[in-house]
Amino acid sequence: MTEQKKTVDIAALGEILIDFTFGGNNRHGAALFAQNPGGAPGNVCIQAARLGAKTAFAGKVGEDLHGRLLRSVLDDEGVSTHNLISDPDAFTTLAFVQVREDGEREFSFARKPGADTRLCFEELDIEEIRSAKIFHIGSLSLTDDPIRTTTYKAVEIAKEAGALISYDPNYRTSLWPDETTAIQAMRSLIPSADLMKISDEETKLLTDLEDPRQAAAALVDQGVSLVFVTLGKDGALCCSKKGIVQAAGFPGKLADTNGAGDSFWGGVLDQIARANKALEEFELDELERIVRNANACAALTVRRPGAIPALPAADEVNSFLAEQGLDKAF
Repeated sequence: MTEQKKTVDIAALGEILIDFTFGGNNRHGAALFAQNPGGAPGNVCIQAARLGAKTAFAGKVGEDLHGRLLRSVLDDEGVSTHNLISDPDAFTTLAFVQVREDGEREFSFARKPGADTRLCFEELDIEEIRSAKIFHIGSLSLTDDPIRTTTYKAVEIAKEAGALISYDPNYRTSLWPDETTAIQAMRSLIPSADLMKISDEETKLLTDLEDPRQAAAALVDQGVSLVFVTLGKDGALCCSKKGIVQAAGFPGKLADTNGAGDSFWGGVLDQIARANKALEEFELDELERIVRNANACAALTVRRPGAIPALPAADEVNSFLAEQGLDKAF
């Protein structure tokens, strides 16, 4: 493994897209959808950047109004777009998001194909990826080629350069031909992962175990150093070889769960990057604080509609923690 000087805290590769989120009906009864920038890896980069991390995003958008918007959003947030490729022959990926009364989401994607799936490894400047402390990817990049091959190659390059590999399976049923194919693909990245985030709804898909604690422990047994499982209103847990810790969620008004998991993960990765130490050196009390602080990020995100627009800044999270009688985190 060739170590390289790390000038980027977190680099992510994958989808950035437009979430068209349901916003009610007009006077004729037609559904109204609000144009919100989103996409899990992009969300993670922006959340970490708002907390103070130096981040970079690699992906592809169309040369269209949506692609221009997404690039401007990343630029405005200070996220490097050096590896954001604009493609004149592909349309920016769109996701129509229906938020139910309980705050949960239903997705319909315009991605056949979307620009994010057309990213080729040869289009990337790999030096930015090699310069990252943490390299983050998700499973939506495994649904189609050439982005699938690009993802595997980029993970290999990042790992050779000494980056920690962060992985969020982020299962979206409609983007896979069937569940068996999805499971096989999602599990293929586990051997490369140092850090993983899964939801309590994804435990069985990744491990055949439904219980979050058992599933997290199984992933650690497979070689993942730190596994985080989000538990909805019950907060989240973290498992390492030293044991399992859990931090409760923060109750509050729920407007939209879109982006909550990405906000949580951006909070985790920012704290891991700033700690600047080996993952096996984290003690359980440190991991509990990391989970608690990331829960605060997610709690603030769900109080506002949209994904990226709802992600909190560091001072907002610190003020929220202070209101709870807790120490600041960022």
